[in-house]
Amino acid sequence: MIESAVLWLLKTLAVPTVGLTSVFIISFVAATLLPLGSEPAVFAVIKANGALFWPVIFVATLGNTLGGVVDYWMGYGAKQAFARERGSSWFAWLERYGAKTMLLAWVPGIGDPICTLGGWLKLPFWPSVMYMAIGKFLRYILVVWLLLNVPDGFWREVAGWLA
Repeated sequence: MIESAVLWLLKTLAVPTVGLTSVFIISFVAATLLPLGSEPAVFAVIKANGALFWPVIFVATLGNTLGGVVDYWMGYGAKQAFARERGSSWFAWLERYGAKTMLLAWVPGIGDPICTLGGWLKLPFWPSVMYMAIGKFLRYILVVWLLLNVPDGFWREVAGWLA
């Protein structure tokens, strides 16, 4: 379902299915509160063209960080929606550690809400963006490095199972 939605979006925007523009869009959308992972697209483009390693990493980091910024601003303007959660441990933890908690913006499942809550708490904007970018950049480097070190035969076997 998500794959067909992404393909529809790419077709609608007349964006090639493989390339830096696609990586940017997918990374941006994945950083919002929508359940989409950008790592498969990042890995696929790098695997298809290893010379694009650093451009893909930087474009994915930029897109994912800008998506985190959208989450931050959504949280900034959503005081009423989170008012009843004010006493939860999440808020105390975010208030205690401040912008540095944005280093965890890369963690699946909790990273996007952390960005949203950071905006709601009005954590300092630019330090928050910096920590988001650092965490997301390091995640992409680690995930792609790990995936590139898996033998090609494994990926062919996985593709065979999925076909």
